[in-house]
Amino acid sequence: MVLEETAHILHVPVWLLRGILGPLVYPGLVAVLGTVLFLLWAERKMAARVQQRVGPYYVSPRLRGALQLIADGTRFALQEIIIHVETDRTMFVLGPILAFTFLVLPFTVLPGGPGIYGFHSEFSIIILYALLTLAPITVILMGWASSNKFSMIGAGREALLTISGELTLGIAMLSAAAMYGTLDFVKAVEKQAETGVIGLISNPLAALLFFLAMLLLTDRLPFDIVLGEQEIVQGPYTEYSGVLYALTMSIDYVKLYALSFAFTLLFLGGWAPFSSPLWGSISVYVKSLLVMLFSVFLRTVYGRMRLDHAMNLFWAKLFPLGFASLIIAVIAHVIYA
Repeated sequence: MVLEETAHILHVPVWLLRGILGPLVYPGLVAVLGTVLFLLWAERKMAARVQQRVGPYYVSPRLRGALQLIADGTRFALQEIIIHVETDRTMFVLGPILAFTFLVLPFTVLPGGPGIYGFHSEFSIIILYALLTLAPITVILMGWASSNKFSMIGAGREALLTISGELTLGIAMLSAAAMYGTLDFVKAVEKQAETGVIGLISNPLAALLFFLAMLLLTDRLPFDIVLGEQEIVQGPYTEYSGVLYALTMSIDYVKLYALSFAFTLLFLGGWAPFSSPLWGSISVYVKSLLVMLFSVFLRTVYGRMRLDHAMNLFWAKLFPLGFASLIIAVIAHVIYA
């Protein structure tokens, strides 16, 4: 109702206003930036607490260092961008911008609550998956364009792990789609709300595969092999500085945000039990935020896996389990039919 009234006041079609607000405000860009800032602060605080340190403190000690990220962001914004002579200058600069842009595009079809989306599509699950697969291509190009051995090694790791993780993620999403009998996020949530059975209960194996693939694709421990700070400095992003470095660091967090929303919609009931746009949106956001906080918390309790161990885990163990999740989905479809 509020959206229709606003569109009437502005004399613009509702679909156009919805198409602008979804990707740019919520669940899009504005919500993403605020959430990423909070996640960075929370991750550093949780790691410090487990390691018996203070964490960010000296900037705004009364706010427990909450403004440290603003200080860091200001430093990155004012820092000189250094591009050494051996780089492919065009691809080096465009890489982070294209990667960030590709990761914002999924918010055009990802619902943040009942009636809260940019564009509604019956194939929104497939569209989200397809758009998320574009960003890793630019990361590989960034590593190549940097002309640095650590960047090249990181880009190679990105290529290997992306193929492994996307296959597992694709099977998990396909299992969810088969279970609900739809490729539409909105209808998947409605099925869970109507039956009172969330996807995590009816197909826990698909949910587990989705979560593990999400950790791999967002470089979360124990799968932060692409960055590998102690081994290859910052992987594909080693040569970046200034605001371009800030963009590269945001890539994994934006992807984590998008995939956490998808996990909430497919396996945690989405906006259920609420049906109003306000409370439904709060429900989706809080559930997704808890998934994100748990993902970043794992940094404090797990070490990094070796590349060959991670590849073996996904190809030899999780990928075959994906077919088992498909069988479970066919059986569980009886619940949602």
